[in-house]
Amino acid sequence: MVILLIVAGASRARQKINFLVKTEAYLEKSEKIGPIDPIVIDFSNAMIQKSVTNNLDIIPKEEISLSWSGNKKLIITPKDRWKTEENYKIQIKNGRNLVFFPMNKEISFQTVTYPKIKKFLPPPNSSNVLLDIEDPVEAFFDKSIKNFNVRFTVDPYVNFIYKDDEENKKIELLPQEIAKKGTQYNIKVFIKHKDESNENFREIYQTSFVTKSEAPLEWDKNFALRLEQAKKFTEAKITQGKYIDISLKNQVMVIFEQGKSLNAFIVSSGKKGMETPQESFQIYNKSPRTWSKKYGLYMPYWMAIVNSGKFGIHELPEWPGGYKEGANHLGIPVSHGCVRLGVGAAKEVYEWADIGTPVIVHN
Repeated sequence: MVILLIVAGASRARQKINFLVKTEAYLEKSEKIGPIDPIVIDFSNAMIQKSVTNNLDIIPKEEISLSWSGNKKLIITPKDRWKTEENYKIQIKNGRNLVFFPMNKEISFQTVTYPKIKKFLPPPNSSNVLLDIEDPVEAFFDKSIKNFNVRFTVDPYVNFIYKDDEENKKIELLPQEIAKKGTQYNIKVFIKHKDESNENFREIYQTSFVTKSEAPLEWDKNFALRLEQAKKFTEAKITQGKYIDISLKNQVMVIFEQGKSLNAFIVSSGKKGMETPQESFQIYNKSPRTWSKKYGLYMPYWMAIVNSGKFGIHELPEWPGGYKEGANHLGIPVSHGCVRLGVGAAKEVYEWADIGTPVIVHN
């Protein structure tokens, strides 16, 4: 990248040089100077070369090479590299053009600044993280990283594939192996300009998170603790939109949205001989209070999970006199095949779920 610094010419009438400086306006709109970019100064009048080169200083001091193209164009090149994120000044004192008019000028330029991470996923110090192809590590930068090399270190090591977005402002790390359960992962991010040497990688970010622990072999008999376990350990089988997960083994329902567990509830599924089938269903229809001719009971907050209406999700059934059946049996398979929810829980799920919401029943 070449930055053109334009300095305008002299006025004989005033017997001194007038410099119409367009440099600052130009630099504000352009990319900042890269580590090996030359600086080109175009003089409007032919200059006495030695009067400029012998009186030119760079602040802060850098080893530079100076070359001319004719007597009007001076090219300044760093012998090694410009320092990144540095403000430089070019000072020319007592320079003279071919008619010996004096010139004293200071020109400023700024070298490239490193992109910064403005957002990182998983968020710092997260727990219960699912690290997989559907939940990658993501780093969002405040500007394009097109001209930069980015390096990540992960401890303990995980084999990742790196994926950039079209705007070069995001990197995804897609894991190629299963992350260790219940493990703290520490990540550091390093960056350098593509024109810098590998020794110039600098750390710009560090974070850590803990992956989800292994689910217990036996879930707690205390329902309150079991629900906490369900929210913590149940892994989403669908990561887009809403879905309902029902574990027959644990007699627990967990509702998910965008792969995140929102709440968990104790249920009562079908008893032996009338088991709730293990399948992938969906909610076909809903009714706030459905009458069952077969059993002579009301089923509040009814949601059919098969088109025939044979199986569904509903609140504890209610006799015409108002008695709720099975209030003491939540957590035990005692229904005729439907999935029962307690008072309050059924209303919450009913109002949250939409027609078409997937329902996965498993053991």
